Amino acid sequence: MELDLRRKVDWGSLAPLRIRARLVAEGVYAGAHRSARKGAGVEFGGHRAYTPGDDLRWLDVRSLLRHDHLLVRQFETETDRALRLVVDATASMGYRGKSAPAAKVAWASLVAAALARVAIRSGDPVGLGFIGGSPDARPVPVSGGREAFERIVDALESQRARGDAIADVGVLDRVLGALARSARRGSVVVIFSDLLDLPPEAADRIATIATRGRVVVVVQTLDPDEATFPFTETVRLEALEGGVTVETDEGARERYLARLAELQQAWKETLVGRGASFLPMTTDRDPVSAVRAIIEAVL
Repeated sequence: MELDLRRKVDWGSLAPLRIRARLVAEGVYAGAHRSARKGAGVEFGGHRAYTPGDDLRWLDVRSLLRHDHLLVRQFETETDRALRLVVDATASMGYRGKSAPAAKVAWASLVAAALARVAIRSGDPVGLGFIGGSPDARPVPVSGGREAFERIVDALESQRARGDAIADVGVLDRVLGALARSARRGSVVVIFSDLLDLPPEAADRIATIATRGRVVVVVQTLDPDEATFPFTETVRLEALEGGVTVETDEGARERYLARLAELQQAWKETLVGRGASFLPMTTDRDPVSAVRAIIEAVL
């Protein structure tokens, strides 16, 4: 029988999303969020005539020799203040273990919505994209203001945990291609995914986004079961993506945890090597703490 998680999201205790996201955002201490400008620089924007009171550091002394009058060098900031959120909504993100408050995609949606709320209240525009999910679910273009939060919440609430990142090789291309084209210098990209079923080259391709002054934070979103593998008896496990079925034995936990540690280390090395951040989290973590950690990584 097909798991119901493939059809709808198990929100558990994390609904309603609008109210919970507002509460989480309020729990983030005032002033914790600053403009998303890490890595952003300034570029030369031309000259203008000097006027008394101008900062003398920007005087172009050579202009006096060339033009017989002083000019001031002007600079313009080429930054994109936008926060771009990406939520993995493939089938594996629909898993919820017994100790989790909700499915992985629900927890990721709550933290993403709270981040959007904090950013919008700080005057920064926000956009939203998905890895997989419902075919009719549309990304939310970057925009600001109160309505932007409502659009993001609507998109998250209407999402379903569907799709197979192993079978559909283009599932990652669609969202990363859009980011590469639209995210400019100074923009912040936060990606929520369990990373368990993404293609082998995913880490390199996501790390590439963290170039040209863009800030990238990857939040590995795991259920407590996936982080600790608490099964002590023989258990038959069926993957929600990839069609793999395995039965555990006495050494399964040790092998699984070793492989998970290798996966996390590989992602961390790839991302940090390109200037991005890697944050492993489990869905039993307090969402306020999770939002604060992500903001600290951005700053």
